Amino acid sequence: MRASKGYVVFFVCVAMLALSAPCLGSPVGIRYNSWHVHVVNNLSAGKTLFAHCKSKDDDLGERNLAPGTEFNWSFKENFLGTTLYWCYMSTGQNHAALDVFWVEGEHIWLQYRCNWKDCIWIAKDDGIYIKIIPENRDEFSHKWEV
Repeated sequence: MRASKGYVVFFVCVAMLALSAPCLGSPVGIRYNSWHVHVVNNLSAGKTLFAHCKSKDDDLGERNLAPGTEFNWSFKENFLGTTLYWCYMSTGQNHAALDVFWVEGEHIWLQYRCNWKDCIWIAKDDGIYIKIIPENRDEFSHKWEV
């Protein structure tokens, strides 16, 4: 009888942790968020955008995006809350390397801009922008390097 009470207490504690950790924004806990990242070519004059995006575990490959097209992928945050994706982008002599998704703890800079599901990164002639979806506007994020 005593052993079965111990198991019940253990399972109740695990269930409470699983339910409360995501609500508290804890980096450790079960994560249910499904995310989509978009890399969009909004360059002028018919310029092609080269994009190579990856994470520690997944190399998404190299892409040559024609003007007005995009490359996108979907994923869920990992169990430990350490999911990170970054991209290298270039067009002609200009290039930029930037993180395009990361898990936030207390701050919600990225989550707000992505409307908690869709991160849209836009390559323009003067640099890389992120779309602030709730405000329907693009915000300058990274300048091109030469």
